[in-house]
Amino acid sequence: MRVRFAGATNIGRKRDHNEDSISLPENERLCIVADGMGGHASGEVASRLAVELISDHFMETGKQQTLTWPYKVDRDVRTHVNRMITGIMLANLEIWERSQREARFKGMGTTCVAMYFLDDALIIGHVGDSRAYRARGSDLTQLTEDHSLINDYIRMKRVTPEEAENWPHKNVIVRALGMKESVQVDILTEKPHLGDTYVLCSDGLTGMIKDDQMHHILMSERDLDRAVDRLIQAANEEGGVDNISVVLARVEAG
Repeated sequence: MRVRFAGATNIGRKRDHNEDSISLPENERLCIVADGMGGHASGEVASRLAVELISDHFMETGKQQTLTWPYKVDRDVRTHVNRMITGIMLANLEIWERSQREARFKGMGTTCVAMYFLDDALIIGHVGDSRAYRARGSDLTQLTEDHSLINDYIRMKRVTPEEAENWPHKNVIVRALGMKESVQVDILTEKPHLGDTYVLCSDGLTGMIKDDQMHHILMSERDLDRAVDRLIQAANEEGGVDNISVVLARVEAG
């Protein structure tokens, strides 16, 4: 299985700086999107720390036969799932500790969605409201569940999905890296199919365009770099009220 990647981050049309960070594969088939939050550019620091620390963790643990884990290991799942969970938890701890040490970083945090491809599977780790999608044939499936107040309300049936479109607090998240000393990481594993296209994105994309528009662009544009550009362009054309980050991964024969 061969996987091709493309990605970009864009400031959008309303913000004066970009607090999103992305990471594309170097030596590991790992990609990450993080959407930072906090005043005085501390969100930018948080998102950058997340992608750097998770990437570093994967680099450091990739070739080790035996690992010393700083957190409790789940023996019922494969090593690479524990690598994902541990990498995100270590990033969370560093962001939280820095926010406690330095007043200028107080309250900073970031979402995180990371995806790691093995030869026979992929692993997604997720905290916050940045999302992962899978485009397979005529279907686009949201793989992650937003850790947001509005999503909690929808799940409790206090708000309908239609009402949520115009709900005033739809961007309030209830879980992020840096919020607390520890964090719960959602994990998804699945077997990719040839031709699948996976999307990691910040809410600067999903808050501007509908899923069917995203799917149309993915299906009509075979070139991944152009597909990334078209998705970002579409979000900006709809207002571009937030930073926009997109990473695409397409599964091919090889």
